[in-house]
Amino acid sequence: MSKISSLIGVLCLSFSSIAHGAESIGFRDAAFGDGGERPLHVALWYPTEDQSKAAEVVAENPVFHGLEAIRDAAPAKGAHGLVILSHGYGGSWRNLSWLASDLAAQGFIVAAPDHPGTTTFNKDPRQAARLWERPHDLSRVIDALIADGGLAGEVDAGKIAAIGHSLGGWTVTALAGARFDTQRFQGDCQLNSSPRACALSAELGLGNKQIEKTMADPRVDAFVSLDLGAARGFSPESLAGVQKPFLVLSAGVDIGDMPARLESGYLAENLPKSIATYVEIPDAMHFTFMQLCKPGAAELIEAETPGDGIVCKDGGTRGRAAIHREISDRVTRFLTQALQVKP
Repeated sequence: MSKISSLIGVLCLSFSSIAHGAESIGFRDAAFGDGGERPLHVALWYPTEDQSKAAEVVAENPVFHGLEAIRDAAPAKGAHGLVILSHGYGGSWRNLSWLASDLAAQGFIVAAPDHPGTTTFNKDPRQAARLWERPHDLSRVIDALIADGGLAGEVDAGKIAAIGHSLGGWTVTALAGARFDTQRFQGDCQLNSSPRACALSAELGLGNKQIEKTMADPRVDAFVSLDLGAARGFSPESLAGVQKPFLVLSAGVDIGDMPARLESGYLAENLPKSIATYVEIPDAMHFTFMQLCKPGAAELIEAETPGDGIVCKDGGTRGRAAIHREISDRVTRFLTQALQVKP
């Protein structure tokens, strides 16, 4: 559950890309629930045939690479599968934008909300302590996109998936029907099995009984977890009851407080073997799943907030772009099969 630096909070802008035509991808910002207690900012990527405007680089900055898309383009006709993305602790919609762009190029509508309280743009402690609202955020986005096809195109309501990184992985696991057990989690913390998750327990409300209620959304047909955290609070019984296809990807290089075998490994061990696929990427670190850094970005971040330059570091000889290609290929193949869509 990644700590994102203050610099990233201001500049955390954007994405790597696998080669594809920017002219086929539309992009827009949307706001859901204005005036309510928990308004959501949501970034949308979607297929488009609109050639009335030129593609532009979305969110370039000194730290992260941008990518091209046509801002506010008209969505393509026809129904498309929907993928909802959930960012990690302290992150934002931008963290998985590289994957969003790739999925939109494959014909998916992709939506990524900023989760109030746990995003770089809203660190309200009251909202952060209501972790159970995160899965509900995803359900609200699904509601809004099904109701309004003018935002990103018509949604095929029978082909919906959810993908989350870090705390976002926890979020989509809860959305799949896993139930959190506060007593189990507290006992596990005494064994120091999940140091990062346990350190955030009070901040995220992981001892609040409200978090034990179901957060499942039966409309979601497939799930992907990218190096999740706080997995060990989910009861084995509830994980065994998950019935939808689930891809669990983990980082093979431990950053010191999120060991894959105790987080993603625990998730994969307790999900039904008939629906779960577990892959450990040996040269990935926890932050490898974030966007592509520019040369010198780690040093720039370190100068601003010492220790946070780790977000641009990976664990092997391959560069982050190459690892992203592997992740994107695995996710695309999984979704194509799980949702029965043509790539």
